[in-house]
Amino acid sequence: MQRRALLDAARTLLSEGGTEALTFPALAERTGLARSSVYEYFRSRAAVVEELCAVDFPVWAAEVEAAMERVDTPEGKIEAYVRRQLALVGDRRHRAVVAISAGELDAGAREKIRAAHGGLIAMIVEALAALGHEQPRLAAMLLQGVVDAAVRRIELGAAEDPDEITEAAVSMTLRGVRG
Repeated sequence: MQRRALLDAARTLLSEGGTEALTFPALAERTGLARSSVYEYFRSRAAVVEELCAVDFPVWAAEVEAAMERVDTPEGKIEAYVRRQLALVGDRRHRAVVAISAGELDAGAREKIRAAHGGLIAMIVEALAALGHEQPRLAAMLLQGVVDAAVRRIELGAAEDPDEITEAAVSMTLRGVRG
């Protein structure tokens, strides 16, 4: 129960103030625990980050996968992949993952984020292969680059409306994957 409260507080801190806001004193204050109690659950800030990734990223990825499963065509799967990720930008779990990935983390935490991202990219490889791409994994990584750029644009509060950014990203990826 307290571990869950600590993770929830960590999500809030990350989404409100980025990685700088994620401190053990702040976690203690948000949860009403003594600072020493926070150390009973997590040995470091990186351990909090690793657990957030382990808990939140699979939920986020499952939502993307579910959106892809609702359509039948490779193009539809690609569109769902892009749209669902961009729709999740406002979600606190996603904002925490973005804040985490932008911060200075130890090698273990960075590797867990990379592995989770690799699983997300793997979802789209089959659709790209079905479209005849000779290097579907490379195409998937490039497609994810467009998604990541759109995420950053939305997160920054760009001049464009998030819907405009989403439409541009979908259009660009679909044109790109069709060759």
